Amino acid sequence: MKAKLDQLNTELKAAKIRVAINLRNDRLYLRATLPPKPDSNKTEWHQQEIAIGVYANPAGLKRAKIAALEVSSEIAMGQFSWDKYLSKASKRQTVADWAAEFEARYFQERSRTPKTETTWQKDYAISLRKLPAEKPLTAEVLLEAIAQTEPDTRTRKRVCMVFGQLAKLAGIELKLDRLRGSYSPRAVQPRDLPSDQLIVEWRDQIEDPAWQWVYGMLATYGLRNHEVFLLDLESLKEPPGALTVLDGKTGGGRVYPFLPEWWELWNLADAKVPNILPGKDHSTLGMRVTKYFARHNFPFTPYALRHAWAVRTAVLGLDPSIAAKMMRHDLTVHFSTYHQFLDDNHMLAAWKKTNQRT
Repeated sequence: MKAKLDQLNTELKAAKIRVAINLRNDRLYLRATLPPKPDSNKTEWHQQEIAIGVYANPAGLKRAKIAALEVSSEIAMGQFSWDKYLSKASKRQTVADWAAEFEARYFQERSRTPKTETTWQKDYAISLRKLPAEKPLTAEVLLEAIAQTEPDTRTRKRVCMVFGQLAKLAGIELKLDRLRGSYSPRAVQPRDLPSDQLIVEWRDQIEDPAWQWVYGMLATYGLRNHEVFLLDLESLKEPPGALTVLDGKTGGGRVYPFLPEWWELWNLADAKVPNILPGKDHSTLGMRVTKYFARHNFPFTPYALRHAWAVRTAVLGLDPSIAAKMMRHDLTVHFSTYHQFLDDNHMLAAWKKTNQRT
């Protein structure tokens, strides 16, 4: 299809047609130097796209060629008007309408599962809620919402990613590269992690057996909050307590206990899972754990137990690629996110272990 499209554009250019045909997301668009759209604050003609609503197939190429000839003729005769080309989208010009279209497209391209639902809610929906729902969707509205976020943060980077996709769907020209900022996991400041002694002390203060088990699983296996409800509990029963995670943010996997004595001492093989309604998405499951920690005034978050697990494996000498595999993310994420938590005490402990000194 690309070869045929390139050939067609070459023919149009040779015929002095001032309109090209672009391919994006299996759809064909016209591109030409055009007057500003009615809702634009620009005053000069500039390169813009026209959505013509045809797919990238042989029939679509024929329709796109006809449309390109029409637009070129309108430009040459001074008769081009955006009214003709914006009419198809006029019924869904508000932010709310485009957001609904965006969500529909998102789930057309991927199955609706607890994992994709969580991604949509945490990355997309939360960003779209920053926009004024009843206003027309324009570049200015998007830029104003971006300006309300803190530069060089994860929120700014996420909002720019979502708004960029939304603008592309709506045919709005929007360049956000400079606004995304310099956020990366490496920019996050290292936090104080609980020591193994503190982890044990707080575990012993939990009175509810079910939540005591949840806490022990998070600490011993470095699980994400929601993953503690998505486990093959049968895999826990045999030594050395190797656990199978069935699903989660990055899928399932196999993870071993660090420390293995916690698996035995805390009798984690005897699973006691808090009662929750089935079918909940990952975000809802994870929030149950987060709220429990908050209500009981833990001096660290559930995720701090995951960070502590990663640091513990490094001190004990586990190969980083194996640790990353157990944490169900790639090695780049492992190095950039978790190695920043290694302080002098951790490095000294690792040195002593390597040299077998006390």
